[in-house]
Order: sequence, then structure tokens, then C-alpha cells
Amino acid sequence: MLYIGSHVSFSKKNQLIGSVKEAISYDANTFMFYTGAPQNTMRYPIDKDNVKEAIDLMKKNSIEYSKVIVHAPYIVNLANTEKLDYSIDFLIEEINRCNDLGIQNMVLHPGSHVGLGVETGLNNIVTGLNKIISNTKNVVILLETMAGKGTELGTNIEELKYIINNIKDKSRIGVCLDTCHLHDSGIDLTKFDEYLDLFDKEIGINKIGCIHINDSKNPIFSHKDRHANIGYGEIGFNTLISVIYNERLGEIPRILETPYIEDKAPYKEEIKMIRAKLFDNK
Repeated sequence: MLYIGSHVSFSKKNQLIGSVKEAISYDANTFMFYTGAPQNTMRYPIDKDNVKEAIDLMKKNSIEYSKVIVHAPYIVNLANTEKLDYSIDFLIEEINRCNDLGIQNMVLHPGSHVGLGVETGLNNIVTGLNKIISNTKNVVILLETMAGKGTELGTNIEELKYIINNIKDKSRIGVCLDTCHLHDSGIDLTKFDEYLDLFDKEIGINKIGCIHINDSKNPIFSHKDRHANIGYGEIGFNTLISVIYNERLGEIPRILETPYIEDKAPYKEEIKMIRAKLFDNK
């Protein structure tokens, strides 16, 4: 089965029920959300009664809860020595929130070394992740493949492999592929199976737990990280369809993070096109 959804909101008032209703409005059968604002670490308590009602609502609307993803806020940075302890403490609490919500997977940007160098940055990430994992339970941290903007880490298989190889409890670590980021980092997605071959050899395809589906506004190897709507970017609709329906990815969730169009979410239309495998540029 194809599990396809998008990023949805998670508000203080409506919490998970609001997220589920938004996903239903897009005809999605999975979704992804931040448990608070992505640009800060302010959080409010999880309403457990709300969670129970949301789970019931998902069951009634064929949304598979085990495929729902939380995304950690992008401002935490495990690669930066100066903010390492703060990032560790926050991510421990974020994983605790995932447990309260019943979420099994959390996507995390590995971090940026901010001039400290690749080796120091990678070792900081390893140190941080080992501390986070040893002080939490259940949730798998999915390291997102990055475009290589600035001093981002996790932009290639080699860096991801180094991090994963140095995690003590490897059952708690995985990878989230992002099509825009892969393209912008230099991966030719028309040869996606070649990338998967290398990934499988170096890390293992079984470590892929999610894929973000985005077109790209920039040419390959641009290191820009600017998402485009499906079929309106440099990757193209047919190439993205071949990635989405690649059988080697199994039933991992496919999540859209494409831009709003005239202040309107495009996800219902994009999910419809993806299911039909037919591009509609109306």
C-alpha cells in the first residue's frame, strides 16, 4: 500500500485531532507534524484525551497511526558544541512528547558544524544522539538527508554512515530521504536505484524510515534547499513518481512538504496526482 500524506499543523487548542482532520481533508492516509512551533522550543502539555480521540478518528478514516511522523524543530543543532547540551535536553523532552502522542518515528536534521569542521560536527552529533537515546525509549530518530547548504552535515551517505555506525543502540536510528535535498546535494534521481544500491551497501535500505517528497526550484548540485511543488521544479513529475513508487522503499510513509500556492495548501491536489500517476498543471 502507498502511504502518502503531507505536513499538517498542530495547534495548542486542537492538538492531534486538528492534525488528523487536516490530513483527512487532503485525502491522506498518513501525515507529519511538529509538536510545536518549528522555529522555537516552546512547548505546551500534550492532552492525552485528545490523543485517544484522534486515534479513534484515524481508525475511522483509514489513517495508519504507525506511519505518522513527528519532525523535530529545525533550530536544534546537535553539531554545534556551544548548543549541544541545550539541544540534547530539548530533544529528550521532544521524544518524551512523541511517546505521549504514541508516535514511533521522529525526523531530525543532523545539524550544522558552524565552522567547527566536519569531524567535530559529526562527533558532536554522535555524542548527542547517544545521550538522547540512552535517556529515552521507543522512538526511532530518522536523520534527514540534507542539501548541503552552508555547513550542514548529513549531505551524503558517508556522513550518515559515520553517525549511524557510532550509535550504540542502532535500533533507535534511521534515515529520512528528502528528494529535494538529494537532488540539491548532487544525486541524480533519474538514477535513484543506483543511489539505493549504494545506500544499501553502506547503510542498509532497512534503515530508511520515511521519504519527504518535494520538487526542487534549483538545478542539481545547487546546495540551495528550496522546495517546489510536484512537477513544477527541476526534478520533474515523472521522476518523482518513479521514486515514490519504487518498490524497494516498501510501505514507508511518503510525506509532501511542498510550498503553499497563493496561501493555500496544495496537498489534496498533489496527493490526487500522485495516486493517479498523472500530472495536472491546472
